[in-house]
Amino acid sequence: MKYFLFTILMFAGSLETCAQQSDTTIIKDHFVAITKSGEYRHYKNVKELDRVAGYIKSIFEAYSDSVWFQNFTVDGREYKNVICSFGPVDGKATVIGAHYDVCGLQEGADDNASGVVGLLELARLLKDKPLNKRVNLVAYSLEEPPYYGTQNMGSFIHAKSLIEDSVEVELMVSLEMIAYFKDEKHTQDYPSKFLSLFYGKRGNYITLVQKIGAHKNVGKWSRKYKRLVEVKAKRFKGPENLVGIGFSDHRNYWHFGFPALMITDTAFFRNKHYHQKTDVMENLDYYRMSLVIDGVFAML
Repeated sequence: MKYFLFTILMFAGSLETCAQQSDTTIIKDHFVAITKSGEYRHYKNVKELDRVAGYIKSIFEAYSDSVWFQNFTVDGREYKNVICSFGPVDGKATVIGAHYDVCGLQEGADDNASGVVGLLELARLLKDKPLNKRVNLVAYSLEEPPYYGTQNMGSFIHAKSLIEDSVEVELMVSLEMIAYFKDEKHTQDYPSKFLSLFYGKRGNYITLVQKIGAHKNVGKWSRKYKRLVEVKAKRFKGPENLVGIGFSDHRNYWHFGFPALMITDTAFFRNKHYHQKTDVMENLDYYRMSLVIDGVFAML
């Protein structure tokens, strides 16, 4: 695998950009900062959402000189997406996104502090690296209920703004719960039981989810990611109406016709702490999460 990775990177002319790897100590520090304040970052607690948005922005600003809030108002409350950019301003855009809000009174470590921490590590790894495209890291608010599936989702606001600004988007990748892994048998469920025959019954892999009929960029990215990443990875392709396939921010980029996919540990099909008070950082696998992040970085 190492020789293969070396060959791929040399061919791409980007060996130097991939020499640095995710740091699990830094990852843990981010989890503490985001999840252990004693407050919960749900839609009613705007003060806590603002605190976390400010933290994300401060980390982004340590690595990029192009960082800003995208403010929007819903039901009389102001919310923020946090955006960080790298690479040429006029290059085609790749969007890597994750939501930082939670559902109710819970810490939301896997859902979805894990995806946001992935963005923060990617920002660190991308600092001063040469890129031939624009990379936008976007932390969204309002992915969770009661606004899930509505035009008030932060990712809907962002995707719509790309259309309004005539931004050419090569790909959008949603990081949605990327840190929960289990090696024991019968730790992985599926929307249809027969899928276990193809994907197994152990929750020990990361999944790249795309819809049937997706743009060729999605399949190309998924195949290369699967080859590069050093954690077990599986591709899943299904109809857009299949339960779970559109359960994150990528759905809104589909809505506007952008190529998009989701990287996930499969959420409630594996992690039974989903939307529970027990979704805490102590349950997570930081090492395999770091490999998931490294795979995204290698692709970028």
